[in-house]
Amino acid sequence: MTEEDTHMAHLTNYPDKGNDSGVGPDHGSTYSTPRWVKVFGFILILALVLVFLVQHLMFEGMGGHLP
Repeated sequence: MTEEDTHMAHLTNYPDKGNDSGVGPDHGSTYSTPRWVKVFGFILILALVLVFLVQHLMFEGMGGHLP
């Protein structure tokens, strides 16, 4: 057996990242929801809740099922 046979194979094809342990905030995630979608969703949910509250407070709620 020669010295070449005893060396470990290089298993990764990725460049060395230095001392980056991978712990910490994820900068550069490409799968996050855009801010305008979050804002639009929040406004839509808020509007639906307000419509529901106004309907139940002003028009006696669930079709008169309550006494």
